[in-house]
Amino acid sequence: MSKLIVVVGATGAQGGGLVRAILADPSGDFAVRALTRNPDSGAARELAAAGAEVVAADLDDEASVRAAFDGAYGAFVVTNYWAPLTPEEEAVRTRAEMELAQAETAARAARDAGVRHLVWSTLEDTRPFFAGRDDVPSLDDGRYKVPHFDAKGEADEIFTKAGVPTTLLRTTFYFDAFVTAMAPARGADGTLTITFPMGDRRLSGVASDDIGRTALAILKRPDLIGETISIAGDHLTGDEYAAALSDTIGEKVVYHSPTLDEYRSYPFPMAVEMANMFQFYAENHDDFTGDRDLTEVRELNPDLESFETWLNLHKDELRAAIQ
Repeated sequence: MSKLIVVVGATGAQGGGLVRAILADPSGDFAVRALTRNPDSGAARELAAAGAEVVAADLDDEASVRAAFDGAYGAFVVTNYWAPLTPEEEAVRTRAEMELAQAETAARAARDAGVRHLVWSTLEDTRPFFAGRDDVPSLDDGRYKVPHFDAKGEADEIFTKAGVPTTLLRTTFYFDAFVTAMAPARGADGTLTITFPMGDRRLSGVASDDIGRTALAILKRPDLIGETISIAGDHLTGDEYAAALSDTIGEKVVYHSPTLDEYRSYPFPMAVEMANMFQFYAENHDDFTGDRDLTEVRELNPDLESFETWLNLHKDELRAAIQ
């Protein structure tokens, strides 16, 4: 009989990737219960049609999560820092506080349900690296430097303190951002440009589907309980990303690396937080990329996509994003 895996955030990029990976797995080791706040959404209906059990659950409703975890062998938990929130919701708590509370809910539910292996999707806590640094603005009343990293890193111990057998899965920048927030933009002179403040440092990236595929491999490995697995699909400089995009699009793309202060001044929400993130990527470059050894990741996930592979699979979406 297949072991049941509960997937939090099943209609999102990471959770959806795991649901699809389980459903496509020829071994049949696992069955999947897809948790979503809205089981009537188009994405949820697609998962149900593909063979997933779709269940309504909300990380802000502990009773619903506890019920959804019932009978599960394993679980995948991810929280969404970028979830759309109303002004009223943002006034009650910060996004970091939301993630910490939701991690607590998931940890208690997994503990009470007797989950035997949980994969927590997380990131590094940047605060030890930036300790005492005045050149990196503090956020959330001084509590964090990169809240969407730091809160996830802070939440790591929530699962271990709850006694839940957990593997930490550290992710990174999504290649998918090149068809959304970081799609090549056409300037006044017609040149396509990608922009991020990394200088000549390499930026680790990963296909969001590879997070799900790697999580499946981890769930098949109880010997990885208690371990931290850090993943990426490629480590490329801005110029290398631009060159690969150029080859795929058939039009030159250039890389622009503004100063960090310039990037922090850009008129979009969370520009300061994103600049701090890129500063962490750049200054912690050796450790961050070193922890994400591509050979080791590929041993877990042989289908790991390089940026070139990802581009070939998504070139139509990329061209549409530019248009």
